Amino acid sequence: MKTIDKIPTNKLQRASKLVTTGVKVGGNYLKYYGEKLVNPELTKEKLNEDNAADIYDGLKQLKGSALKVAQMLSMEKSILPRAYVEKFSLAQFSVPPLSAPLVRKTFKRYFGEYPETLYDKFNPESVAAASIGQVHKAEKDGKELAVKIQYPGVADSISSDLALVKPVAIKMFNLKGKDSAKYFKEVEEKLLEETDYVLEVKQSLDISEACGHIDNLRFPNYYPELSNERIITMDFMNGKHLSEFAAQNTDQELADKLGQTLWDFYMFQMHQLKAVHADPHPGNFLVNEAGELIAIDFGCIKKVPEEFYTPYFQLAEPGAIANEEFFAQKLEELEIIKDTDTPDERVFFTELFKEMLSLFTQPFHQEVFDFSDEEFFGKIAELGEKYSKDTDLRKMNGNRGSKHFLYINRTFFGLYNLLNDLGSTVRINNFKAFA
Repeated sequence: MKTIDKIPTNKLQRASKLVTTGVKVGGNYLKYYGEKLVNPELTKEKLNEDNAADIYDGLKQLKGSALKVAQMLSMEKSILPRAYVEKFSLAQFSVPPLSAPLVRKTFKRYFGEYPETLYDKFNPESVAAASIGQVHKAEKDGKELAVKIQYPGVADSISSDLALVKPVAIKMFNLKGKDSAKYFKEVEEKLLEETDYVLEVKQSLDISEACGHIDNLRFPNYYPELSNERIITMDFMNGKHLSEFAAQNTDQELADKLGQTLWDFYMFQMHQLKAVHADPHPGNFLVNEAGELIAIDFGCIKKVPEEFYTPYFQLAEPGAIANEEFFAQKLEELEIIKDTDTPDERVFFTELFKEMLSLFTQPFHQEVFDFSDEEFFGKIAELGEKYSKDTDLRKMNGNRGSKHFLYINRTFFGLYNLLNDLGSTVRINNFKAFA
């Protein structure tokens, strides 16, 4: 893969790159509508492919929060067209890395010395590159290590990047009024946390210790003395990314075992720790030769406050949605229904969330759930398609729900998709054995 010798770091350079990308997308639309005049049967599939490719090509050169947003959107399979999901999913663990000279220069800036003086061996060619940093193999005192180096300028550009993305997000999700600021603030705060590698090491150590007793689950060791705000040193873990494993696996028993481990890990965090690894994409999990699940990258940890946790999971209890008075009360507690809503908005969003939650909470109503059930995931896709075309929804204020929904729902969407990729059947309450 071609390497990158320079990343735009100041606001003007990054804005210019996004403007150039926007011009390309505009050209794609002109081309599409021109061809549509000649061929009325033409679909938007090619347009979506061209736009997804141009947008991703622009974002991967910027890296940082711009690329992270694409990664987050790639997990929303029911929102974006397939072309965007497929292209943006590359941001999870396969983007052009920094060149070897830029790696040495960046490392020296962060640590005050070159990597070859700190480690016994250091490979300047990366083994994995993602949205915020890339990973290199190293050795020290006989240990095989992974060294994660943050891209230059990422932390400093988060606020300006989000300001550039904000108009697009407001249009895409129909956000209106000043109340939408709380969602952007939540994203900004979490992205800033992800650039704080001292915090990530602490979170990694805390979760590794708290969840180390869960069956079939492994974590790398972390080395704070070889880490700082922009560099993390940990054990190098051998294994296949979860998506690669799932695509090749033919052992259903192993798929179920790994899916159970994944489910227990997340439910234990959610219910026992009230803090959860909120970045459940395939690049953050490996499967080793022993068939164990390895969890890595704890930069994005979402704490779950009690005032959100309680009503959120009360709605997952059997019978909760059918109890109209109880359901209405919980929607207000979760800021889905607001005092400022019109009567039409109250009725519309009550019915919308009743339909959504009736579907998404199904796994919690059973002792065992088969996440390979294509009918279940087909209904999720149909629901997303239905409301993406709903003209009534476009007329209403899309600001719905507590800011905590952003990362908690992202976590569950990601978890469901990983379990579907594995084709796992899991025991829903098995995690309680580890409490």
